Amino acid sequence: MPTATALARAKELDLDLVEVAPQADPPVVRIMDFGKWKYEQDVRAKESRKKQSQVIVKEMKFRPKISDHDFSIKKGHVERFLEEGDKVKVTIMFRGREMAHTELGARLLDRLARELGEISQVEAAPKQDGRNMTMVLSPVKRVVKPAPKEPQQRAPSGERPAPPAAPSEVRSKAGPSGGPANVPVAGSVAAEAEDEDAPRRRQAAEADGHG
Repeated sequence: MPTATALARAKELDLDLVEVAPQADPPVVRIMDFGKWKYEQDVRAKESRKKQSQVIVKEMKFRPKISDHDFSIKKGHVERFLEEGDKVKVTIMFRGREMAHTELGARLLDRLARELGEISQVEAAPKQDGRNMTMVLSPVKRVVKPAPKEPQQRAPSGERPAPPAAPSEVRSKAGPSGGPANVPVAGSVAAEAEDEDAPRRRQAAEADGHG
């Protein structure tokens, strides 16, 4: 299509004539809304930048003859950086005659990597760089396992749990002294009735004797 015809067609549609492949023979063009296309490209680029995780490299410097107390403090800083998701570049600085004992720096880096092995991994092994010895540690993603759920015991369908048994109460009547009263028994009542009739029977027998 001639260029003039393509421009006229884009003008009729109130769009833009955009060249998309200038190296082609003949060049390739497209009729589009260039402002809308540019806006969509910017939005996509912004979303892709959000999805990308930005990694920051922190640096911690040691001396080869550092004390245990200072080593613990600096190790705590390195541990905090790793837990925040940052990489840490550890540098051992040598001065003067310390360059003759670079093995001290290597031991120090090995000790640090060993003590932080649960939360980090050595991304760049220790290497000598002039008067410095460097090592890079990167954080390790921890896998958190969910706690096992305790099984709940359920009663079978159609059955209700039995109610708790009521405690049995044993009550006794109190006597006058506060102790349990004597409850009369049927046999003892009959014996007392017989004892009450005994004097009458004796009087009747004596009367018969005198007659």
